[in-house]
Amino acid sequence: MLLWSLLVIFAPVSEQSDWLTLLAPSSVFEGDSIVLKCQVKQNRKIKTMSYYKDGRKLFLSKYISNFLIQRALFNDSGQYHCTVSEQFVFSLKKASKAVKIKVQELFPPPLLTVSPSQPTEGTPVTLTCETWLPPQRRDTELQFFFFREDQSLRPRWSRSPELQIPTIWSQDSGSYWCEAQTVTHKVKKQSLKSHIHVQRVPVANVSLETQPPGGQAIEGGKLVLFCSVSEGTGNITFSWHKDTTETSLGNKTQHSLSAELEILPVKESDAGKYYCRADNGHRPIWSEVNVTVRIPVSRPVLTLRLSGAQAMVGDVVGLHCEVRRGSPPILYWFYHEDVILGNSSASFGGGASFNLSLTSEHSENYSCEASNGLRAQHSHVVTLNVTGPDGYRRDLVIAKTLGGLFGVLGFVAVALLFYYWYQKTSGCSLSHRGPFSPGSQESTYSSPLPAVEELQLMYANDETTHPSPLTVTEELQPAYMNVGATDTDVVYSQVWCTQQTEGSGEKLQSGSCQISLPREVGPVLWCCVCNKDFITSIALDVKSVGLSENLEAGS
Repeated sequence: MLLWSLLVIFAPVSEQSDWLTLLAPSSVFEGDSIVLKCQVKQNRKIKTMSYYKDGRKLFLSKYISNFLIQRALFNDSGQYHCTVSEQFVFSLKKASKAVKIKVQELFPPPLLTVSPSQPTEGTPVTLTCETWLPPQRRDTELQFFFFREDQSLRPRWSRSPELQIPTIWSQDSGSYWCEAQTVTHKVKKQSLKSHIHVQRVPVANVSLETQPPGGQAIEGGKLVLFCSVSEGTGNITFSWHKDTTETSLGNKTQHSLSAELEILPVKESDAGKYYCRADNGHRPIWSEVNVTVRIPVSRPVLTLRLSGAQAMVGDVVGLHCEVRRGSPPILYWFYHEDVILGNSSASFGGGASFNLSLTSEHSENYSCEASNGLRAQHSHVVTLNVTGPDGYRRDLVIAKTLGGLFGVLGFVAVALLFYYWYQKTSGCSLSHRGPFSPGSQESTYSSPLPAVEELQLMYANDETTHPSPLTVTEELQPAYMNVGATDTDVVYSQVWCTQQTEGSGEKLQSGSCQISLPREVGPVLWCCVCNKDFITSIALDVKSVGLSENLEAGS
């Protein structure tokens, strides 16, 4: 009984007291700091101070102190109170009234939304991490983060609740989620995982094009084969083939609707039919194009074709220009020095020719140029020497004519010898009268005809007289006179011939021959022969190479 009494006396006593109060915040959100303060109103000697939650001691201190919850959680909600014990012989405890604390949610777990909800390959996708704040905490700043499977989609946290994926592909299918947290990192919440299935579109409308356009490749250049599809998603494999679909020139796999293949440098053997194949895992499709290889012209070769061993004035020379390689049509230009002589086209390949009538100015250098629109090439220079001046042909004709003339003169000489023999037997003399003009005095010269005479032929023009001796056997002295010495267009020459008998010298017949020539005719040769019946005058025009006779009967 005594022991029980002692236990009752010395046991601690706890009762509510008006001078002890627990101070706590009225509104608490998750992540907030909670400060609990046990306030003693009267001057009491406090030995110990304790804080309780739902009757469970949280903290014991031997001096007056506050209790701090740094980051409030939902499980921090409950009934809180504090107690103190005074410094007496008997330990007496005083307790404060209980205070209820409820920790409120700052924001709910975010919700991940996908737009569009069923994306197809090659299209953009927007991910949104949605959550909201209570009106009391609208000013709280949040930041967001996005994940696919175990990989982050952003390098760091962002205050934007949206994530733009420019292009999504089938391999991007999987589980996505997001996280939201305060900038103080005290509250962080994660969304539920959302599965995104990216749909694939089969390839369609494949096309094969070339550069240069139209499949017109140039030897030595570059040929580019462009393969493209109008639609198709995911990894598309493009492959190129020549002539047969079994032989592959190359392939490329990429996230693109087009790809290209280069052939460099282009050879003549690269001409043919090309195919393009496109496949993204559904069914492959094909396209084809024909490629032709055009060959630039090589350096042309110029050949000069002559009719003889030497190029002469008046000859026709053939200029032939030809290339060894080059796609038709080919246009050729012909040059003399730097002057274009003409051009010619070879529509089906080969060479071209140009004919040129030569003059003395056509000597020196010749060349040609060939072009088929791809490249122009110039030949080496070929030198041609043309012999003879511009009048060479004309002088040649004159020389031949003079040869014929002198043949005629030979015939005339024979005739003169005959007349000489005849005159010797008949005794003919040649007389000449002076100028036949009004008011002029007439003079006559005569000489008897000896056995052997010299026949002197004279020619005259309007100003001067030039003797040209022609010796037969004995001298025959003719006389002549120009009539009308004034500057006129016509020159008249008159020759008198007197025939005598051989013995007595009696004049049997006499006559005259008159020659009228235009002034511009030039040198004229003539002679006068007479017999007993007629007098013959022969005039020879050297310039026009003509022969005329004027026969006048004697009186």
